[in-house]
Amino acid sequence: MTSHETRGERVAGRREWIGLAVLSLPTLLISLDLTVLHLAVPKLSADLGPSSSQLLWIVDIYGFLIAGFLLVMGTLGDRIGRRRLLLTGAAAFGLASVLAALSSSPGMLIATRAVLGLAGATLMPSTMSLIRNMFHEPRQRTVAISVWMSSFMVGAGAGPLVGGALLEHFWWGSVFLLGVPVMALLLVAGPFLLPEFRDPAAGRIDVLSALLSLGTVLSVVFGIKQTAEHGPGLVPVLAVLTGLLLGAVFVRRQRTLAEPFLDLRLFRSRGFTVSLSTVALSVFAMGGVMFFVGQYLQMVLGMSPFTAGLYSLPGVAAGMIGILAAPALVQRVPAAYLMGGGLAVAALGVALLAGITPESGKGLAVTALVVLHLGFGPMMALGTDMIIAGAPPERAGAASAISETGTEMGMALGIAVLGSLGTAVYRDRVGELLPEGLPSAAADTAGDTIGGAAGAAAELPASLGAAVMDAAGQAFVTGLRTTAVVSAVVVAALAVVTTVMLRGVRPGEGAGSEAADPHAPTTNGPVTAAGAAPHADPAPEPV
Repeated sequence: MTSHETRGERVAGRREWIGLAVLSLPTLLISLDLTVLHLAVPKLSADLGPSSSQLLWIVDIYGFLIAGFLLVMGTLGDRIGRRRLLLTGAAAFGLASVLAALSSSPGMLIATRAVLGLAGATLMPSTMSLIRNMFHEPRQRTVAISVWMSSFMVGAGAGPLVGGALLEHFWWGSVFLLGVPVMALLLVAGPFLLPEFRDPAAGRIDVLSALLSLGTVLSVVFGIKQTAEHGPGLVPVLAVLTGLLLGAVFVRRQRTLAEPFLDLRLFRSRGFTVSLSTVALSVFAMGGVMFFVGQYLQMVLGMSPFTAGLYSLPGVAAGMIGILAAPALVQRVPAAYLMGGGLAVAALGVALLAGITPESGKGLAVTALVVLHLGFGPMMALGTDMIIAGAPPERAGAASAISETGTEMGMALGIAVLGSLGTAVYRDRVGELLPEGLPSAAADTAGDTIGGAAGAAAELPASLGAAVMDAAGQAFVTGLRTTAVVSAVVVAALAVVTTVMLRGVRPGEGAGSEAADPHAPTTNGPVTAAGAAPHADPAPEPV
């Protein structure tokens, strides 16, 4: 079976679906890499002996640079070719994975993790934008994006399990070698299964705009991360303000350029803008509450990371069911109501977390995660589809990068804002619960975070240590419940707003007609290596 035309749109065939399987592999790997390193921290710390600052950069530099370079790499892919950028990034990712596994010093590991972040920033927008160009028929594209997103869920769920199994039998560097066979397969199969796409009317990259976008995202993300880790302070506030100032200059510059680095007319599409906002705010709410759930399973219930990963699998499975069911459900239920209904279900799941107590055990937490992910699944699948469909094919790379940047920023902001709220509640509550006669140093440490309480309790007599952990557990659950209430309100409000704002908009409509350059050629299909004539894309439909 090969691609053919139907109703004016090319229908994907066997080659495209096999290509989708290849594109799902790097997505799975990136989400796995974001979680697996945390398990290796104790072993690599014992082997390399990094300082606290070096350890922080080893953990954070990967996601930090991915977030910062997504927009640059997505726009670059539109100009030089998305397959070329994807394969270049895959080669760099594979090489950096080997070097990270063989790192002999903290500095070398930080440097290789930075290269992994840069390479990872090429993979996400390239895979999503290639899907936009490989699957033109709306139903097929929705299915393809759902499959792509489910691979991200699989990677996130498999991280603790795969990482735990490797660390039980091999050295800490083994967790990085997971990327080598995946990238090797992509490099071998990609040239045969993935077409090349680029914007035939793209001009030169405006270097100043690229630097402004990079400075904007890196400054804001750095400030948010610093706030999440150390609380509000002068440095993170200045970083965020600097990022906002650079962002304002960036937007002003785009409005004056004949060939802007980022076409702001993308935001004229209602499906694009509303879906982007919905996804980012949903991730904001989910990121904040999930930050506490993972600690609850391990710090309060005493699970190992591997066991906590096992108990998270039902939620991952529910999320995959919701994502993969979205293409069929949207044929019967309008997308606005399906997304809004999914958010309402997710709000119920988050509200269930507000009922957790130190004695409620794992049953309620697992049930809440199942309901939460089941509701978020359709919203994420259809929201991402609308973001991609809301951009013309020649701008798919930039649209994909905007989508991923919004998700990264939403997650970081959720952890910073809601994490700070929960931590403040913990600190306020734990002082009232700590046992009498506790040494002042131990009381100060336990009063900061529940992780600090665990460290202090380990150095105290058994009975006193148990009393400290009991107090910390109760205070932490109070913080978790407060965060869950706020998140549930945010998600419930978002369900209503999304339903109202997206009524009448369907996935696949408005394919960037308002954003497209009226003078651009209509032949925005694949550009083959041999220079064959591209296929014409279907005419865009207005929102």
